Parts: sequence; structure tokens; C-alpha cells
Amino acid sequence: MEDERILDLYFARDDSAITASTEKYGAYCTTIAQNILQCREDSEECVNDTWFRAWNAIPPTRPSRLSIFLGTITRNLALNRYRKEHAQKYQGSQTALCLDELGECIGKEDSAIEEQVILKDLIESFLRSLNTKDKDIFLYRYWYFLSIEEIAERYKISEAAIKMKLVRIRKKLKDLLEKEGV
Repeated sequence: MEDERILDLYFARDDSAITASTEKYGAYCTTIAQNILQCREDSEECVNDTWFRAWNAIPPTRPSRLSIFLGTITRNLALNRYRKEHAQKYQGSQTALCLDELGECIGKEDSAIEEQVILKDLIESFLRSLNTKDKDIFLYRYWYFLSIEEIAERYKISEAAIKMKLVRIRKKLKDLLEKEGV
């Protein structure tokens, strides 16, 4: 079913919007949650919560890209659950490693809303400045939380090459953020 039709179902408050969303984006959202949480039950719960959040947000929101809208909800729910369950300290998971790597560039996440908006805009601009391969590698690591090994497999290059590429990309990001005073 096309996204516009699914959105029309949400706006009509038709329960089949959830079924259509599940059929079209269930696997996508589950993969996002699973990469972060590494637990099937927790991932399923996050995805179910995604449909609930989407139901409450649409209307009034009419996302231009339903996949990104649903993926973002899932990702945020999974990260919140991860942080809550690992409040003591990260325990060596991919999520912990990714958050620690990015934390070196971005710093504290408890900054003011205005700073978060500026940071978001700078990161979006930064991503647009990267070549397609570097952008994809960055997103696979820090959006989808894929392991270095999984990314290396996708590109048929060594893990060391991926690690080095990520180090260089993070350095560019850090330099940009420092230059902009963030």
C-alpha cells in the first residue's frame, strides 16, 4: 500500500492504518530496534509502541516520508529504553560503542533545546557535505547501529578501513562543531 493511502487511513482514524504500517514497515522498524536493543522481546515492544505513537501523532502531523517518520520514532523509543535499562553504565554493546564514539564529537546530550536544534542542523549540513559512501557508512554506524564488521561486509573492505574512515569522519564532524562553537 502506498504511504499516502496509509496516511489517509491514519487521518480517517481507521485501525487498518496500523496493520498497513506493520505490513510495510514492521521489518524495517524491528531491525532498527533490534540493532539498538539486541533483544527480540524489547524490540517487538518498541515497534508496537511505534504504532501507538504514530497513531497519536497522525493527525495533526502528516509526515512527508512515512518510513523516516516511523523509523525515527522506533529509534528514539529504542534509545530511551536502552538508556533506561543501562543507566549504570554501558556494557560493551554496539549501541554503547556508537554512543561513546559520537559522544566524543558531540558532547553532552542534556543541552538546551536551542542548542539541540543548532546541532541537528549542523549535523544535517555535515552529512550533505560527505560523499555518498562516507555518509552511508556514518549512518549505518550511528543511525542504524551496525557493527564495524557488518559495515565492512557491506562494502567488501577491511574492518580496519571502516574504523579509519569513521575516525576521519568523526574528526571532521568534531572540527566543524568546534568551529561553530557547539
